[in-house]
Amino acid sequence: MPIPNERLAQGETHAIFRESVKRFFASELDLDTWEKERLTPRSFWRSAGEAGLLCPTVPEAYGGPGLDFSYNAIVTEELTYAGSSASLPLQSDIISDYLVHLGTEEQKTKYLPGMVDGSLIAAIAMTEPGAGSDLQAIRTKAVRDGNEYVISGAKTYISSGQNADFVIVAAKTDPDAGAKGVSLLIVDADRPGFSRGRKLDKIGQHSADTSELFFDEVRVPANALIGGEGRGFAAIMTLMPQERLSQAIMGQAGAQRALDDTIQFTKDRQAFGKTVFDFQNTQFVLADIATSLQVGWSHLDWAINRHVDGKLTAVEASAAKLWHTETQWSILDRCLQLHGGAGYMEEYPIARQWRDARVQRIYGGTSEILKLVVGRSLKG
Repeated sequence: MPIPNERLAQGETHAIFRESVKRFFASELDLDTWEKERLTPRSFWRSAGEAGLLCPTVPEAYGGPGLDFSYNAIVTEELTYAGSSASLPLQSDIISDYLVHLGTEEQKTKYLPGMVDGSLIAAIAMTEPGAGSDLQAIRTKAVRDGNEYVISGAKTYISSGQNADFVIVAAKTDPDAGAKGVSLLIVDADRPGFSRGRKLDKIGQHSADTSELFFDEVRVPANALIGGEGRGFAAIMTLMPQERLSQAIMGQAGAQRALDDTIQFTKDRQAFGKTVFDFQNTQFVLADIATSLQVGWSHLDWAINRHVDGKLTAVEASAAKLWHTETQWSILDRCLQLHGGAGYMEEYPIARQWRDARVQRIYGGTSEILKLVVGRSLKG
């Protein structure tokens, strides 16, 4: 029961694209090596760019194919189903849109072609040691000095931090203005004062590097500003639905892979003279999971199509991430249980899937924050 081939509003072109994506990941992913190195190599990014897998929605004028988000979804689904935590969705589903929708012509021309062909790896730096979900509490500051901004501060838990060629940084340009004092600025990695800290040792998603970043009076030109001074928080909120939809997609595809692996495992494993699959309890658990996934794919297609049509709301995207990532975790836990002791062994894919899935309920908005978003919408 892999990812369904017949999907709502996906036709022959999508099917052809999906097959090419599958073939690419089957031949190019080296999960065991990257897990040990705690890094996805730059060569993979270049190969993904050459294969047309990066930033599908970037317009043709900037080197992209100019497709809609349904193609991003295919890449994210197949990457997750293949068992990889490489940060391609971060580049394609999140960061590129900041430049497409908010960047100046100069910024688009400078950065987007490289993001598409894989020669440029991007990161976005919001989280700080003392500020996670509450972006208004960030302490990194950007002070205007003539035709430059001077950035000082520290960021943590930054995906692609070790490889990034440039970073979009959330900083306070007006410390007294709350959310309206947050701005976004582009920092090229070769700027004096910019440095990378530790490659952080995470529970899971080991092949996706996550780092500390430091800004010691980093000077950037005033034209490094994205979307206008004081418009950073508004920009983040505007683009958040696509980020949360992307994470919902990861949740659904990851849960599907867990079920498929568990069905095969229980059919192969013998216990008390028959396969584990033949026990009624096993079939009940698997049936419940399969039913949840059937519902999940239908909901996900609804959300993707609604987003492509420009109608997906922030509340709907928050609800999608909440449901799909919480469901993913529940499914992963039950699938690991059906593996018995083998499920706790690193040699079985379910162990990696289980630990990789845990952060899904944290980044991009914790489940608790998402419940607040949905709950407040019910006030009317």
